Amino acid sequence: MARLTIRIDFDDGSALGPGKIRLLELVAATGSIRKAAAGMKMSYRKAWLLLQSLEKTFGAPLVETATGGPKGGGAHLARLGRDVVVRYRNLEGATAKAAHKDFKALVNKATRN
Repeated sequence: MARLTIRIDFDDGSALGPGKIRLLELVAATGSIRKAAAGMKMSYRKAWLLLQSLEKTFGAPLVETATGGPKGGGAHLARLGRDVVVRYRNLEGATAKAAHKDFKALVNKATRN
Protein backbone atom coordinates (compact mmCIF):
# COMPACT_ATOMS: atom_id res chain seq x y z
CA MET A 1 0.00 0.00 0.00
CA ALA A 2 1.31 3.42 -0.92
CA ARG A 3 1.12 6.44 1.32
CA LEU A 4 2.00 10.08 1.00
CA THR A 5 4.36 11.51 3.60
CA ILE A 6 5.40 15.07 4.26
CA ARG A 7 8.90 16.16 5.23
CA ILE A 8 9.73 19.78 5.88
CA ASP A 9 13.37 20.72 5.34
CA PHE A 10 14.31 23.93 7.12
CA ASP A 11 17.01 26.39 6.01
CA ASP A 12 19.28 25.39 8.91
CA GLY A 13 19.46 21.79 7.66
CA SER A 14 17.00 20.38 10.20
CA ALA A 15 13.87 18.51 9.14
CA LEU A 16 10.43 17.63 10.43
CA GLY A 17 8.72 14.51 9.16
CA PRO A 18 6.53 11.57 10.12
CA GLY A 19 9.09 9.96 12.44
CA LYS A 20 9.55 12.97 14.72
CA ILE A 21 5.81 13.64 14.71
CA ARG A 22 5.12 10.02 15.67
CA LEU A 23 7.65 10.30 18.50
CA LEU A 24 5.87 13.39 19.82
CA GLU A 25 2.50 11.63 19.56
CA LEU A 26 3.82 8.63 21.49
CA VAL A 27 5.26 10.86 24.21
CA ALA A 28 1.80 12.43 24.54
CA ALA A 29 0.10 9.01 24.60
CA THR A 30 2.49 7.26 26.99
CA GLY A 31 3.67 10.12 29.20
CA SER A 32 7.22 8.85 28.78
CA ILE A 33 10.13 9.40 26.42
CA ARG A 34 11.41 5.90 27.21
CA LYS A 35 8.05 4.27 26.37
CA ALA A 36 7.71 6.39 23.24
CA ALA A 37 11.20 5.30 22.11
CA ALA A 38 10.35 1.65 22.78
CA GLY A 39 7.14 2.05 20.79
CA MET A 40 9.24 3.12 17.82
CA LYS A 41 11.89 0.44 18.43
CA MET A 42 14.60 3.03 18.99
CA SER A 43 16.93 3.71 21.87
CA TYR A 44 16.11 6.26 24.53
CA ARG A 45 19.25 8.13 23.50
CA LYS A 46 18.13 8.42 19.88
CA ALA A 47 14.69 9.63 20.97
CA TRP A 48 16.28 12.19 23.29
CA LEU A 49 18.55 13.43 20.50
CA LEU A 50 15.57 13.79 18.14
CA LEU A 51 13.70 15.79 20.76
CA GLN A 52 16.75 18.00 21.30
CA SER A 53 16.97 18.61 17.55
CA LEU A 54 13.32 19.68 17.55
CA GLU A 55 14.03 22.05 20.42
CA LYS A 56 16.89 23.57 18.45
CA THR A 57 14.75 23.90 15.32
CA PHE A 58 11.81 25.56 17.08
CA GLY A 59 13.79 27.50 19.68
CA ALA A 60 11.96 26.03 22.68
CA PRO A 61 11.19 22.61 24.16
CA LEU A 62 8.39 20.62 22.54
CA VAL A 63 8.40 18.13 25.42
CA GLU A 64 8.44 18.94 29.11
CA THR A 65 9.82 16.39 31.57
CA ALA A 66 9.54 15.83 35.30
CA THR A 67 11.90 13.67 37.34
CA GLY A 68 11.19 11.67 40.47
CA GLY A 69 8.15 12.19 42.61
CA PRO A 70 5.49 9.68 43.64
CA LYS A 71 4.74 8.70 40.06
CA GLY A 72 8.40 8.52 39.00
CA GLY A 73 8.39 11.54 36.72
CA GLY A 74 7.33 11.52 33.11
CA ALA A 75 6.97 13.63 30.03
CA HIS A 76 4.24 15.50 28.20
CA LEU A 77 4.01 17.77 25.20
CA ALA A 78 4.50 21.45 25.79
CA ARG A 79 2.04 23.79 24.11
CA LEU A 80 4.53 24.23 21.25
CA GLY A 81 4.79 20.45 20.84
CA ARG A 82 1.02 20.07 20.63
CA ASP A 83 0.86 22.93 18.11
CA VAL A 84 3.59 21.41 15.93
CA VAL A 85 1.81 18.03 15.86
CA VAL A 86 -1.58 19.56 15.03
CA ARG A 87 -0.20 21.81 12.31
CA TYR A 88 1.84 18.99 10.77
CA ARG A 89 -1.20 16.67 10.70
CA ASN A 90 -3.32 19.49 9.23
CA LEU A 91 -0.69 20.06 6.55
CA GLU A 92 -0.56 16.33 5.85
CA GLY A 93 -4.34 16.12 5.48
CA ALA A 94 -4.58 19.18 3.25
CA THR A 95 -1.76 17.90 1.06
CA ALA A 96 -3.35 14.46 0.71
CA LYS A 97 -6.66 16.05 -0.24
CA ALA A 98 -5.09 18.40 -2.79
CA ALA A 99 -2.92 15.67 -4.28
CA HIS A 100 -5.50 12.86 -4.27
CA LYS A 101 -6.04 12.66 -8.03
CA ASP A 102 -2.34 12.70 -8.97
CA PHE A 103 -1.40 10.41 -6.07
CA LYS A 104 -4.00 7.84 -7.10
CA ALA A 105 -2.81 8.00 -10.73
CA LEU A 106 0.82 7.43 -9.72
CA VAL A 107 -0.10 4.53 -7.45
CA ASN A 108 -2.18 2.94 -10.22
CA LYS A 109 0.72 3.26 -12.68
CA ALA A 110 3.17 1.75 -10.18
CA THR A 111 0.95 -1.23 -9.38
CA ARG A 112 0.55 -2.13 -13.05
CA ASN A 113 4.26 -2.97 -13.38
